[in-house]
Amino acid sequence: MKGDDDSRYAAVRSRDGRFDGAFFFGVRTTGVYCRPSCPARTPHRRNVRFFATAAAAQGAGFRACRRCRPDAVPGSAQWDVRADAVGRAMRLIGDGVVDREGVAGLAARLGYSSRQVQRQLTAELGAGPVALARAQRAHTARILLQTTGLPVTEVAFAAGFSSVRQFNDTVRGVYADTPSGLRAAAPARDRAGAAEAGAGIPLRLAHRGPYPAGPVFDLLQREALTGVEEVSGPRGRRVYRRTLRLPYGTGVTAVAERPGGPGKGSRPGGWLDARLLLTDLRDLTTAVRRLRRLFDLDADPYAVDERLGADPRLAPLVAARPGLRSPGTADPAELAVRALVGRPAAERLVARYGKRLDAPRGGLTHLFPEPATIAGAEPHGTLGALTAALADGTVRLDPGADRDAAEAALLALDGMDPATVAAVRTRALGDPDAAPPGADVPDSWRPWRSYALNHLRAAGEWRGRP
Repeated sequence: MKGDDDSRYAAVRSRDGRFDGAFFFGVRTTGVYCRPSCPARTPHRRNVRFFATAAAAQGAGFRACRRCRPDAVPGSAQWDVRADAVGRAMRLIGDGVVDREGVAGLAARLGYSSRQVQRQLTAELGAGPVALARAQRAHTARILLQTTGLPVTEVAFAAGFSSVRQFNDTVRGVYADTPSGLRAAAPARDRAGAAEAGAGIPLRLAHRGPYPAGPVFDLLQREALTGVEEVSGPRGRRVYRRTLRLPYGTGVTAVAERPGGPGKGSRPGGWLDARLLLTDLRDLTTAVRRLRRLFDLDADPYAVDERLGADPRLAPLVAARPGLRSPGTADPAELAVRALVGRPAAERLVARYGKRLDAPRGGLTHLFPEPATIAGAEPHGTLGALTAALADGTVRLDPGADRDAAEAALLALDGMDPATVAAVRTRALGDPDAAPPGADVPDSWRPWRSYALNHLRAAGEWRGRP
């Protein structure tokens, strides 16, 4: 949230859920930190401190509020929007890079030294990469404790902690409770979900503001690849299911369509119900982050609608579909291949080169083939050039990739056309401001041109690719 602390306090006083995840506040007299929409009595201004991240609040000695559960808010929209080093770092941390590769791995992906990354994050966010990853691990641990029956020791390592002692200390520091106490305090819905053996981990994927799920599920249904994805059920109650290739193993997810609309009461927003079945629970954080990107759940619809709704051409479209999202992808490399070859050819690639699941689940039987596999089997033409570049890192589409550099690398491939590159930039790289060739997109729509085109497409006024 931009502005001074007085404007932030005004948001706290009004319990304005639009800013949940944009900042956090700590209360000196209680030692807890909260989301802006916390229903508890508003503290006096002199007792309040503001923080850009939950990790910064935790580092200052505050523990998470048990009433508003600030660790469960949508992520700050600025991390998806920003193309600078801090934004890229936050996307990589969200994808679990620090847990898997350490701070040195994060810095290498960003092209900076570890010291530079530490300094930039601490200066702007009040917490370094280790603290930010620690806060994320704590949230993952709470989900596993409250939605699974795993032994506490297994939860510790699945959440990414290097030792049970570190796990216990973190849970006590963040939640002022023991792991067993946190498990006992689980909401009834979470305990019920944990009892459904083999059904996966139940999740509520939070979003801010209205979320018109219909257009997102329409798109996923049109694009669904046999064996990798499927959409079932009547409109309004559809379920999207797909396979996931993850760093430590594989997964199958199911996400339910939920009627959109403004939130009620003091917390504008809502959630999508989901389940994740993973072969390795260490992939939970990464899988959740990829689902959030696919469904564009960390967007700030208020900021988008305010800008686009001021345009005479777009105003009626925004009024008709408030909160319209710009879907991303759960697998950037897969999206790039699909954008190039189209659905029928992508299904052929799945049938020929996709890896079969050890235990197929319904119509989900395969993982989309890896770039190296496709490049080895079909090395010629633009498809071969693209998959080889993805495999050897010439083209990077991971969450920390530089969008301009990735676009330049894609355009340098023989036969790659600008429209395909624009589609990749929009969905694989999550660029909210991509403008494909031939689109009538004035600068006044910046930085939300991707969303503007979605409105035009939904209204039948633009037929370019999403």
